[in-house]
Amino acid sequence: MDQHPAMDRQAVREDYERARQTFHTLLDTASPTDLARPSNGTRWTNRQLLWHMLFGYIIARVLLVLARAFSRLPRQLSNGFARLLDAATQPFDLVNYLGPCGAVKVMSPQRMSVVFDRVIASLERSLAAEADLARGMRYPVRWDPFFKDFMSLADIYRYPTQHFDFHHRQLTIGKPD
Repeated sequence: MDQHPAMDRQAVREDYERARQTFHTLLDTASPTDLARPSNGTRWTNRQLLWHMLFGYIIARVLLVLARAFSRLPRQLSNGFARLLDAATQPFDLVNYLGPCGAVKVMSPQRMSVVFDRVIASLERSLAAEADLARGMRYPVRWDPFFKDFMSLADIYRYPTQHFDFHHRQLTIGKPD
């Protein structure tokens, strides 16, 4: 597999904390009008985009499980799985869009804050216990601009904050109409 430089675990934890504080500030200061306003560059409202940003951290936990499992299997299985997922990009894009549309109907902004804290705490515990951050697997590069052909566990721990920062720039909370 690919060689990856050592990861600064403390820097990743600091990035998680920065994102957590930003997420809370956004939800605490956004008016209902802000949350209902369209985001910039997506078809989502700000509230839907905030949920999608949270989901980036939730999905990272699943990606870690997959990478740990596939790193123990023959490389061909990881290659085939990534090709299969790449072939399913169109349905994935639809589900990826519709997920936040439905999620915000059942999850309040207050609940999103609680879930964000729990997911960050879970990722931090997992990162602290991780023995081999170079393990990983092939990923569907068409699914997300931050997915690479091969992603190590270190890459996956960094992924949700890259995703968060990218989408944070698309929010229109506190900006004039």
